[in-house]
Amino acid sequence: MKSANDCLASHKKKPVDTTLYNISVDNKTIKFQANDKSLLECLENANVEVHYHCRDGFCGACRVTLVEGDISYPQGEPLAFIGEGEVLSCCCVPKSDIKLIVE
Repeated sequence: MKSANDCLASHKKKPVDTTLYNISVDNKTIKFQANDKSLLECLENANVEVHYHCRDGFCGACRVTLVEGDISYPQGEPLAFIGEGEVLSCCCVPKSDIKLIVE
């Protein structure tokens, strides 16, 4: 049987990650906080127009070119095809400062 302390410990919130990454795109720099939802949402909030449809990594409409830096897919690799140097902005997050080309 779990003690009250065990129950409390299991309900503690994860620490908030306050890491900021720079996103260079369209001759401007945008700040991405590690807790932001996705690269796509960050770009939209900065008024960078990115095409999208499903917002879940299935269709590939939100693909952008990653020129520099590292990203990850927190929910797992997307199902849509992505070519060399491309990332799906709807389901990835930066893991370093990045430079993008949005077409």
